[in-house]
Amino acid sequence: MILNDVHRGIKKHKKRKRIGRGPGSGHGKTSGRGHKGQGSRSGSSSHPTFQGGTMPMVRRVPKRGFNNRWGLTVAVVNLGQIDRAFSAGEEVSLESLAAKNLAKGRFDVLKVLGDGELSKKLKISAHRFSKSAVEKIEKSGSELIVLAGKTPVKEKQRAKKLQAKKQKAT
Repeated sequence: MILNDVHRGIKKHKKRKRIGRGPGSGHGKTSGRGHKGQGSRSGSSSHPTFQGGTMPMVRRVPKRGFNNRWGLTVAVVNLGQIDRAFSAGEEVSLESLAAKNLAKGRFDVLKVLGDGELSKKLKISAHRFSKSAVEKIEKSGSELIVLAGKTPVKEKQRAKKLQAKKQKAT
């Protein structure tokens, strides 16, 4: 390869191909579409993954796993971790957990789980709490704050049922 060859044939202002302008142009009669068939007709276009009738690569490659595009990413923190990282009377928030490397990365919702024991009085705020975590937090005399966030579908359904029952009662 010669250095001059790199830009050979590349023009800044390329002329458009004038199709169907007689045999002298080299693009007359069939206008570069060949003879007959689907490709010669107007409006013809094949699927981007079409591979000439063979089984497409997209369908040959095995699919594995599951990905929920709309699912929330939930960060999880255990009570044992909170107990070790924080001293009595401190406030456990999303920012303080991130500062102490307990809630890492990007997430939509923070959930506190009940693994471990809580021996100090703390003010814990998160989007969700497991049942065992709620029991242990109340037992230790700590304060529990539920942050507003995206409500889980089950809770929405539960709320709808309760609302329907209230309407029937009235």
